[in-house]
Amino acid sequence: MDNNTSYAVVDLGSNSFHMMIAQVIAGSVQIIGRVKRKVRLASGLDSNMMLSDEAMQRGWECLNLFAERLQDIPRQNIKISGTATLRLATNVDTFLVNAERILGHSIEIISGEVEAQTIYKGAAYTSSSDKKKLVVDIGGASTELIAGEGHEPKIFCSINVGCVTYLERYFPNGRLSKANFSNAIAAAEIEINKVRDKYNDFNWQEEVGASGTVQAIQEILMAQGFDEVITLARLETIQAQAIEYEHLEKLAIKGLVQERRHVFPSGLAILIAIFKQLGLNGMTLAGGALREGQLYSMLPELTKLNVRQRTINSVIARYHIDQAHAQRVADVCIAIAKQTQPGWNLAQFEAIDMLRSAALVHEIGLQVSYKDQQIHASYLLANSNLPGFTSAQKKLLTAIVRNHRDDIDTNAISQQTSTSVLLATRLIRIIRLAVILSLRRSDEVLPEIKVSVEQEKLSIHLPEGWLDKNPLSAAELQQEASYQGVQGWQLILV
Repeated sequence: MDNNTSYAVVDLGSNSFHMMIAQVIAGSVQIIGRVKRKVRLASGLDSNMMLSDEAMQRGWECLNLFAERLQDIPRQNIKISGTATLRLATNVDTFLVNAERILGHSIEIISGEVEAQTIYKGAAYTSSSDKKKLVVDIGGASTELIAGEGHEPKIFCSINVGCVTYLERYFPNGRLSKANFSNAIAAAEIEINKVRDKYNDFNWQEEVGASGTVQAIQEILMAQGFDEVITLARLETIQAQAIEYEHLEKLAIKGLVQERRHVFPSGLAILIAIFKQLGLNGMTLAGGALREGQLYSMLPELTKLNVRQRTINSVIARYHIDQAHAQRVADVCIAIAKQTQPGWNLAQFEAIDMLRSAALVHEIGLQVSYKDQQIHASYLLANSNLPGFTSAQKKLLTAIVRNHRDDIDTNAISQQTSTSVLLATRLIRIIRLAVILSLRRSDEVLPEIKVSVEQEKLSIHLPEGWLDKNPLSAAELQQEASYQGVQGWQLILV
């Protein structure tokens, strides 16, 4: 391993301490190590903002674990920061002296505004969207609200509302009552209301959550058969489920993992308050936050290219994909998609970009074996870190690649969210045609094609005499019509 390409980011948060180790490989960031420990530093703050000896000891014990790994990273490639609790603690110097001795590195206590801006950049650098967005990060002792466009935060603030501090204040003894939720939500709304006017006229187009609370809620939604979009109605449904368990120790909502359970109710209450005060419509999970923002600040050359394209380029390089042929298949896919878009509504969910991305990596499985290459490809993609793709987009990408040839795996299609099963089917039908039409791996012999759709009936019009002159392609297309027919999809060759 070339240590000069290794980077470490350490985040001393109010709930957990995190260490992330990354390398730059083939022009893309690859996470090679993560360590996370629940320290719950914020629970050690008393009414005078003094941090208890017990809380500091938990922090130092965690940093002893981190210190071993940091020895392998060049000093200039390490960033260590403390956030809300260490900002608030009046005896922070006592903690820092020992912490810096343990780590052998200085710790920067960042302001709430710097934390907010860094969180936004972490979300932006791991997203493929340049839309105006609102980013929300619920931490242990503070919550950051940031509105921005592209990679630039425009409006940002940090408020003293956190899932650790609110847990102990509004859910005493772990009681999950309707009254406790109502009190926590009301208290958070009061704090958010103080800054709400700053955001009123920004008119964001996307709402993104960058915290463990948002990830936990998304996992619950998908485990319960919903898509990944968080809405107020869905949050209130989850709240009702939580109240049924009456006590934190009994909390076992379907999809909620054990390690997220402890501060989940308070985080949920804070998020409900944010939705109500800011009038949010639908939130998705960000690909990054504070740690990613700090990491990319050390890698400015990687922030210049669209993150999704950077990810695809890295996959192409790492798996030695035939780039010219991948581009050829992608071009044919786009040509077909543009003709079917009006009838098939391919303008939704970034469908054409998902199709293009799938085409560019569809031969990744050849690095394992030609036989069952599509199965190998789907496994590799499903188990790869793909910055720029949400969980639902990654699942869609994997399903398209899994079905680009041979028998159709309906299970991969059915695993999509209910709103994207039909979309996945349509994109799969397109890539399968593109792969067949490009089988000679030459631009010169590609036919000019016209396609038309009538509901799910897909007709492909080829130049006169082309099928007679290309008997192998003709046979493959006839076989494809049979494959699709088995699924009830009508494919007509004209």
